[in-house]
Amino acid sequence: MIRGLSHITFIVRDLDRMETVLTSILGAKRVYDSGDQIFSLSKERFFTAGGLWLAIMEGDGQQDRTYNHVAFKIEEGDYDAHLARVVELGLDVKPSRPRVEGEGRSIYFFDHDNHLFELHTGTLDERLDRYGLGR
Repeated sequence: MIRGLSHITFIVRDLDRMETVLTSILGAKRVYDSGDQIFSLSKERFFTAGGLWLAIMEGDGQQDRTYNHVAFKIEEGDYDAHLARVVELGLDVKPSRPRVEGEGRSIYFFDHDNHLFELHTGTLDERLDRYGLGR
């Protein structure tokens, strides 16, 4: 049985540019930079954000945009500030999907390597309650 999420890795063309996205929008803190050393497949950096380990590795990035995404929890009161940071970095904001009242709000945006991120104000319990399936 799994014990939780270990880490999330993103392959990116520019480590510095992705570091700006992670630190500016997610409040991530860099905890490791391989520099010119390669211990895995390429140069890499590790970050922590919201108790999660995020890794970025230098590479070709994604060619296509899909709805596959990683969603990070934000507080409702921080929604506008997060949206402003995304826009300030010139990232491509994707319109949110249609939602029913009570399941939270989301900011969807693509990074420079076509990874889709979501900043979401809701929780699983809130969504299940809204759908009439409370636990």
